[in-house]
Amino acid sequence: MKDATDPSQYVRTREKGTRDVTYPDAPEPLAVPVYDNHTHLEIEDGVGLSLDEQLARAAEVGVAGVVQAGGDIDSSRWSAWAAASHPRVLAAVAIHPNEAPAYAAAGALGDAIAVIDELAAQPRVRAIGETGLDFFRTDAEGLPAQHESFEAHIALAKKHGIAMQIHDRDAHEAVLETLERVGAPERTVFHCFSGDAEMARIAADRGYWLSFAGNVTFKNAQNLRDALAVTPRERILVETDAPFLTPAPHRGRPNAPYLIPVTVRFLAAELGLDVDELSAQLAANTLEVYGSFD
Repeated sequence: MKDATDPSQYVRTREKGTRDVTYPDAPEPLAVPVYDNHTHLEIEDGVGLSLDEQLARAAEVGVAGVVQAGGDIDSSRWSAWAAASHPRVLAAVAIHPNEAPAYAAAGALGDAIAVIDELAAQPRVRAIGETGLDFFRTDAEGLPAQHESFEAHIALAKKHGIAMQIHDRDAHEAVLETLERVGAPERTVFHCFSGDAEMARIAADRGYWLSFAGNVTFKNAQNLRDALAVTPRERILVETDAPFLTPAPHRGRPNAPYLIPVTVRFLAAELGLDVDELSAQLAANTLEVYGSFD
């Protein structure tokens, strides 16, 4: 029986349905190591890999470390535990915008944010995230809780002097307005950037970072490629959002940090850059945002 008080024993299982749950073959290793800026390794997918196995596979292909992101109390505690236990992991902790309404309905949003505040004080917790606004999955009744939670998380990132990872789904204008009104943390990242070129220009002009995931490779994602094209190189990050958003040609199968090279090579081709050159830039950007993994 799992001990509910032990963060290391917390896992979630992704619904598999009828999709192909075998992991793709490993890509050719990158010569210059990079980092996965946002992943969810507490979610078991495919045939199931332990944290150690995930990190070992990633290291073999030139992925030097990952930022493990939480979205509720349990996954945030697990993320902080993983970062404290593994030198190739840093953590981001938060109440996801789609979780905020449920906490608020139970009268527990303030208590949940207080837990995030405590976790954020740990030395290897380097970001508040993922937080933000989601107008796709939350109805109008839940939006006040999302706004309250988002602003509270912004305050936590500033309090602890760490980065913030934003979840923004169908809420571009509201997210940008909130950041402008209350003041963004010094290091603000749009996790899995989902806007267009115009939004990318605004975000970059304000000093935010844009993190691109495997969906930039999808045929229907021209808006992301347009955004990539106008984003200054020093503002680009790369992530998996694993186990979601597996890059083409493996779309629909389980995603994992070891597949980052697929996305990196795609980005390099889109930008007309040498893969090693882009990898070095991506690694430098990651360390600027989150600090050293050492």
